[in-house]
Amino acid sequence: MERTVRSYLLPALGYFVVLQLMLIAAIYYWPDFRENVGTFRKMAPAALKGLVDAFGSGGVSSYVNGQHFFKGCNTLGTAAAVLFSMGAVAGEAHRGTLEIWLARPFTRRRLLLERWVTGALALCIPVFLTSATIPRLLAMHGETMDYSDLMLCSVQQSLLLLIIYSITFLWSVYSSRPARLALVMLFASTMQFALYLVKGITHFSLYRLSDLNVYSEILLRNELNLALVLPMVALIGVLLSLSLHGFARRTP
Repeated sequence: MERTVRSYLLPALGYFVVLQLMLIAAIYYWPDFRENVGTFRKMAPAALKGLVDAFGSGGVSSYVNGQHFFKGCNTLGTAAAVLFSMGAVAGEAHRGTLEIWLARPFTRRRLLLERWVTGALALCIPVFLTSATIPRLLAMHGETMDYSDLMLCSVQQSLLLLIIYSITFLWSVYSSRPARLALVMLFASTMQFALYLVKGITHFSLYRLSDLNVYSEILLRNELNLALVLPMVALIGVLLSLSLHGFARRTP
């Protein structure tokens, strides 16, 4: 377990630092965006004009949701989700150390769960930590957002990232080529993000589960939408169960 934690610690720290720097920069430029939103809209491509409108329509909360969750966490978080899970088992097989790992005096179920949980924490904790700094950062502009609402938004964001993480993790259980796995998953996630920007087929994008409308509803109701959250949790559970089932039958 200790070795597993150490292997995720540095990547998770780097992920947190970059995500925090992106958030600081975004909030720093909030007054400029507020004053020049009309200019930004004119300069934006047609596919992005709606996003610019959404960023500016709800004041600072819409801007922060767009910059931090929709843009920062969706893009950087997706990359982190793939990075943290692609080598979970495939990396051991690729390095030829899978048999040594399996020889440890623990059940396969425990070995895999330790790796899944550690990677999931490395993926989600930076989302919550960076979100927790938003009220203090907004104070420099005399703005504020409710801390509890930000934590609820972080839960919604983390569930989406965990779906991507769990899909990649499941593939890793059956694969021996982590690099190819990562390329395919990153290409697939890019295509999913592109679908979100195309009018008429945007509802087929996984990122609809983490867009501005979802976060606006959370802020309005001060609660998560269980109609979205429960299926997401169920899907993560199914993917993890399939990973455990596949790993129990995998040979080195």
